Amino acid sequence: MVYLDYAATAPMSDEAIRMYGEVATTYYGNASSLHEAGWYAAQILQLTREQIASILSVSSDGIYFTGSGTEGNLIAILSIILGQKKRQIITTMAEHTSVHAAMNTLTRWGYEVIKLPLMPCGQINLEELEMLITEDTALISVQHINAEIGVIQPIEEICEIAKKYQIPVHTDCVQSFGKVPLHDIAKMVDSLTVSAHKIGGPKGMGAIYIHPKRIIEPLFPGVTHEKGMRGGTVDIPSVAAFSAAMNQLFTEQDLVKLTQLRQYMLAELRTLPIEVVESSKEQYSGIIGMMAKGMEGQLMMLELSERGFYISTGSACDVEQDEGTKTVLAMGYTPSQARQFFRVSLHPKNTLEEIEEFVEEMGNIIKKHEFSMNK
Repeated sequence: MVYLDYAATAPMSDEAIRMYGEVATTYYGNASSLHEAGWYAAQILQLTREQIASILSVSSDGIYFTGSGTEGNLIAILSIILGQKKRQIITTMAEHTSVHAAMNTLTRWGYEVIKLPLMPCGQINLEELEMLITEDTALISVQHINAEIGVIQPIEEICEIAKKYQIPVHTDCVQSFGKVPLHDIAKMVDSLTVSAHKIGGPKGMGAIYIHPKRIIEPLFPGVTHEKGMRGGTVDIPSVAAFSAAMNQLFTEQDLVKLTQLRQYMLAELRTLPIEVVESSKEQYSGIIGMMAKGMEGQLMMLELSERGFYISTGSACDVEQDEGTKTVLAMGYTPSQARQFFRVSLHPKNTLEEIEEFVEEMGNIIKKHEFSMNK
């Protein structure tokens, strides 16, 4: 098996699995209970909260644990919107499904939602963004690293524009947390979302940061956990496993390795009828979007799966949706071209040999379907 779908999820690290088992066995108290077992659980919760805050260089008072990155986006966006009276939100066409779900909810509630397209370079047009701002703009929400092609949006520049008009900014950092430095961005945004399972932690565990001074209204009034932001007993073993996973964040050496893997793959692809979809401005090396001319991306994915190579056709949260490849459509590609899209996402653990074998198998698949592709 050659796993090349790390943007969808990463396997739990050995340390995270060990930590989960130890805490589930030994520190099983409810963190809200007043007895000693509850105190120990609460300490794990607070130490992990402080760990996330330290990585982001923000106050731990603004960290809230959630059941996933999806839930985090929903809670952060809707809580900020409900905390003010303005009625317009600006986002992009290429956001994660969870952000679109929040925007669809706001539309049903009577808010105006504007979704910006992407320029051919994959980034939003900052001038267009600023032109759309009005006195009624309540929030700007833009994903940091795109999950389909790895384009990095200019969050700092977006925040500078938003600051002029006193507009809060939310950014989805699920793909970037633990992989690239975020402290500069975290200091500027009003909220951001992270997830555990993208970095070797457990599924069903995420966190949000909301600036402590930001006025918010809880999405679920009356709940008692996580300072009233989320209901349900906090999963302390998963929080501890998340903490363990954060001890193995990407280093500069890891990012260099990803760049080497990417460059090697792109060099190997030159002999194949493959178009790589990437940003000409700023690009995360670990995600590579591509299209095989005349071949459905889903067919490529299935053929590779049969050969033991695991990729995807875009965000795993979109596989049931017709608009699964939102990013390439937002960049101006046609629906026919979008259906040819598939994604490879790498980890520093991948090897050059795996990349070479992967490209060779893609070549075999393309050759197998060459007649139908050229019709």
